[in-house]
Amino acid sequence: MQRQFTSTCYLIEEENFLLLFHHKHQKWLPPGGHREANETPPETARREVLEETGLEIEFIHQENIWVEEWNAKSLPRPFSILLEPIAAKGGEPAHEHIDFIYVAKPIGGSLIDGQWFSVDEILALKTHEEIFFDTQEIVKRLVEDKLLV
Repeated sequence: MQRQFTSTCYLIEEENFLLLFHHKHQKWLPPGGHREANETPPETARREVLEETGLEIEFIHQENIWVEEWNAKSLPRPFSILLEPIAAKGGEPAHEHIDFIYVAKPIGGSLIDGQWFSVDEILALKTHEEIFFDTQEIVKRLVEDKLLV
């Protein structure tokens, strides 16, 4: 089965999360999308957020170590990495996404799409009908880990 690399970014502001309504899946999702040639996963996340929402971001780091040297440079570490099965649809065969999950806060730009949700509003959405289970679980974990800004 073919695998494609994607990045997703949970944007947090004042204990609210930005979600977009994804028309293909008919669900609320955080911004994200496919990696372009020569992009690192965090570059993909940053670009997709800007394209989809109009917002510039700063990652919320959870690093074990940060290196800035001539021979090695750290990249923002993802909060999680998911393997997501994608069903065949519209002539596109079934495949999998290797999805790098990041957490960030907006630092600029103007919102062009998306809706801010409180944690309670996200958890009140109907799982599998309005939102994917993993989206709700990641939001719960971010609250538990006190990563809200």
